[in-house]
Amino acid sequence: MPPLKRIVCLANSWKLEERCIAGIDLDTGKWIRPVCDNLYPEDGRIPRPVRIVEGREPALLDILQIPLAETGNDFGFECENLSVLPGEWKLLGKLQPTQLIGYCGNFSHILHNSSKYVNPSQLKALPFHQRRTLQLVQTNSLSVTKSSAGSAGWRGSLQTIRGQVLRDAKITDPVFAEKLETGHQPTGNYLVTVSLGMPWAPRDDWEGEVPCWKLIAGVIELR
Repeated sequence: MPPLKRIVCLANSWKLEERCIAGIDLDTGKWIRPVCDNLYPEDGRIPRPVRIVEGREPALLDILQIPLAETGNDFGFECENLSVLPGEWKLLGKLQPTQLIGYCGNFSHILHNSSKYVNPSQLKALPFHQRRTLQLVQTNSLSVTKSSAGSAGWRGSLQTIRGQVLRDAKITDPVFAEKLETGHQPTGNYLVTVSLGMPWAPRDDWEGEVPCWKLIAGVIELR
């Protein structure tokens, strides 16, 4: 049998036409991003037939059992990636949002700096296991705006309970985005998974290194 990992799902976010799944290993407390690097060697996105569990999309707070290798393609800067192995994904249960508060890291910044992006060279300069591309934060403020004309979706700005700020980040959590489309008004009190996307230049005349942008990849309401 392939090795199995138990993770609590903290992101099932858009990644091109597929999804990026990520969560925390309940046995080690470390982040894991399953990657289908054999099917998608350029970015490791997870196709629907692979990720579906009990006939549906993995939901935030689900405890998933996934067959994973001990290593995976890091795409040059990510340290959390483990390759998906053949086998069925299983649903083992569900956590309550308050059970996750202890996983919010005690870091001085949201993913390495106070900017909206991180350059891959900054990550590559760090020791491998310090290259954080996923982080769970607790917010006391979350505001959203519809993306500008010509681009679909929503963007969010947040402040954590530690006073850290992230502004105008793309929201890639499809469930939360759907709620916003129906008129949902954020309360501000959330657990948010912030993820770094693959390097991307927002315009053709972008100068300098192509950066990895911070994304709001999972939004869990604290009641």
